[in-house]
Amino acid sequence: MPTKDIDQSLGAFQLANVTKTKPQFGTITPRWLVRLLDWKPLEAGTLRVNRVANEKSIEALCSQENPQAIPNTFIGFEDKPREYTLNSISMVLDVPTKISDIYSNPFDQTAEQIRLGVETVKELQESQLVNNVSYGLLHNVAPSQRVKTRKGSPTPDDLDALIAKVWKEPSFFLANPKAIDAFGRECTRRGVPPPTTTLFGSPFLTWRGIPLIPTDKLRVDDKNKTNILLMRVGEKKQGVIGLFQPGLPGEQTPGLSVRFMGINSNAVASYLVSLYCSAAVLTEDAIGLLEQVEINNYHEYKYP
Repeated sequence: MPTKDIDQSLGAFQLANVTKTKPQFGTITPRWLVRLLDWKPLEAGTLRVNRVANEKSIEALCSQENPQAIPNTFIGFEDKPREYTLNSISMVLDVPTKISDIYSNPFDQTAEQIRLGVETVKELQESQLVNNVSYGLLHNVAPSQRVKTRKGSPTPDDLDALIAKVWKEPSFFLANPKAIDAFGRECTRRGVPPPTTTLFGSPFLTWRGIPLIPTDKLRVDDKNKTNILLMRVGEKKQGVIGLFQPGLPGEQTPGLSVRFMGINSNAVASYLVSLYCSAAVLTEDAIGLLEQVEINNYHEYKYP
């Protein structure tokens, strides 16, 4: 292009109104776990999970031809039931009033700051639901519900073993996308490609009809190993449930609020973003864990 044409183009660009997008935030994920959990509101901020103790000692009698004494039994409960208390995730957003007053066209600067702050808090919420040392799902799997891979890579046999642990109405697997990729390779090697299903308008791989839900909150360690969870969800199914605090001041979504904290002497407006959540495993067999899943095993395919 001649120099004169370039100069004219640059001049025209200076007068043009550039079309802009809202800020794009690469760390935002679909957060499938939060969508798939059943959520229970806690008015008092604490949930006590009462469980039956000595389940095998409860007896009943099926009538026989010869009369027998009906057994006496009593259903006892655990003496010290576990209590789950809501955890808080918070941040304070500072927005200079000059920026919000002058530079809010075409997008409201304050609204965009709050939107991105809320997204950050929600991402941390899902991470805590998986990894929190108190209520995180990874840390609340009973020893009897843990399975190790047979050869490292996640095979159909390994997922079947996990299903045998959570066989009462399993809802979904939860796995890192790289673990799902590794499982797909093992299925391809065996000639049993997993079918897909559609949830929320998106396709998911399945195994035995159970969807494999991806999340980057199940981390891969420096040895290229991760874990896969299988769970049953819902209070009616005695499964895994999410917990939240209802009726918060400035509530935006269940359990999440945004509150204006005022403007300081430097003309900076502050907003408090708070989210209260937790998770509870109602019975031990509601969740299972496949451990030491290797994700870097590849195969060479030979065709005739």
